[in-house]
Amino acid sequence: MLGDIPQAENIYLACGYTDMRKAINGLAAIVQQNFKLNLFSNSLFLFCERNCSHLKALYWEEKGFVLLYKRLEYGRFQWPRSQEELRQISYQELRWLLEGLSIDQPKAVKKLFMALSFASLKRKTLWK
Repeated sequence: MLGDIPQAENIYLACGYTDMRKAINGLAAIVQQNFKLNLFSNSLFLFCERNCSHLKALYWEEKGFVLLYKRLEYGRFQWPRSQEELRQISYQELRWLLEGLSIDQPKAVKKLFMALSFASLKRKTLWK
């Protein structure tokens, strides 16, 4: 699945809309010419079409490019619409996006905080 790429150091959204007829070479040209980024930098690049129901992801592996495609059966991706902008997102924001949620969650709870709180409660019970 598209969300199973945690090894990508950077995840970028190509904001605005992309012509989904573009394949690897066309999307690679957008990354290099419009955004001046290195395609081989262990980064995942995401592109969305005008209706926001289709998404493509471009990723470089050791020996070649991987082009992933996702289509939502119902609903739309919550995609930033500003043109000519590249936005870096976290892995958690990628998961939200792939679930059809907005990447701008107003009250997201950090998992680390919850884990530390749970661990501290557990320690207290162990010491009693």
